[in-house]
Amino acid sequence: MPIASLRWGLRNSASDDGTGRKNMHLLIQLRWIAVLGQIATIAVTHFGFGVELPLNYMVAVLLGLVAFNGISLLRLRLKQDVTNTELMVSLLVDVFTLTIQLYLSGGTANPFIFLFLLQVVLGAVLLETWSTLTILVATTLCFVWLALADRPLLLPADYERGHHSYYVKGMMICFVLNAALLVIFISRITRNRRARDARLAELRQRAAEEEHIVRMGLLASGAAHELGTPLSTLSVILGDWRRMPAFNADPDVRQELDEMQAQVLRCKSIVSGILLSAGEARGEAAEETTLHRFLDDLVADWRATRPVHGFRYQNHFGEDLDIVSDSAIRQSIANVLDNALEASPEWVGLDVTREEAMLVITVRDRGPGFPPAILEQLGRPYHSTKGRPGSGLGLFLVMNVARTLGGNLSAHNMPQGGACVALSLPLSAITLEEE
Repeated sequence: MPIASLRWGLRNSASDDGTGRKNMHLLIQLRWIAVLGQIATIAVTHFGFGVELPLNYMVAVLLGLVAFNGISLLRLRLKQDVTNTELMVSLLVDVFTLTIQLYLSGGTANPFIFLFLLQVVLGAVLLETWSTLTILVATTLCFVWLALADRPLLLPADYERGHHSYYVKGMMICFVLNAALLVIFISRITRNRRARDARLAELRQRAAEEEHIVRMGLLASGAAHELGTPLSTLSVILGDWRRMPAFNADPDVRQELDEMQAQVLRCKSIVSGILLSAGEARGEAAEETTLHRFLDDLVADWRATRPVHGFRYQNHFGEDLDIVSDSAIRQSIANVLDNALEASPEWVGLDVTREEAMLVITVRDRGPGFPPAILEQLGRPYHSTKGRPGSGLGLFLVMNVARTLGGNLSAHNMPQGGACVALSLPLSAITLEEE
């Protein structure tokens, strides 16, 4: 993933991580509770206490609120995330609906007038500053309008009864309802925000890792340019030595010269791979090949240049596919194999399988396995059991190559001993498109 795209994702993750949809879902649930609560309150007040209420108008308002909730549910079926403006409109609808119901049932004399505070608190938690101020102004204007357009109900004057008064009981019910809803929904809203913050932290970490890779790439590219000339010089000198009679006469010296020449060629191949990955190929280009041939050649090259004793290679992928030979993937697989060989010099296993649309490359060893701390920080730079400066970059680079292609890297310790590292890559990222 390019760094610019990752930074763009950081700026827009607040609106792309589904937090708005989750908050809208919470408002819909709260609205259903409000509908049921109003039905129960109207029924108890009208039929239980004998207070005359304009049922036709109040039921019409409830039906409108139910219809709006249905529209909100249909909105959630869309793929786009819910915006701050949509959340504000939803809260304004709740405020205006509550205002009409209060107007029809006593105005400011209704003890449930304090439900306005619930709307203001939800706005402060869910919305941006300007939207919260809009909710505050709207509730204030609605309160003032209710005070001016007074429509009192004929209630018994029983204030002297204290906590037995209908008004005091209504106040107590309103307080409990406000407190319970705030505790429940604010807790859930806070959980949604924590999930969003965790995602932002992960994106920031990935951005830092991408920048680290860019710096490493620049250093590696510069080093590769500098190493190219001395390696070519060494190759020429070794070729001259092999033709000299004094060296050809000694079989041991000739064998050592052949080994030195092989190692120089390996170094040149590594330098070419670095420059190829940096877009500066040394006369080489990406080639069309097949998956089986790519893996077979990779395994053959790796075994020829490493001191491998026991090695098991099993390819159960199935039908072959045309792919592009990618040096980054080749180096990633070689890094995983190198780590396994260092942990288990006597035996390394490589298995290739296909899981739906994913290529899964699994490397196993019989070494001591990963410590729990390394497994928790898998793929983080400089987290390694080797204890050397700069160690821990191999799996870090493999992890980032996998992420860039849309894949993943996982690892675990096996019950019988040893470690298992699985590299998963989507086939769509490496296969050739049919014309």
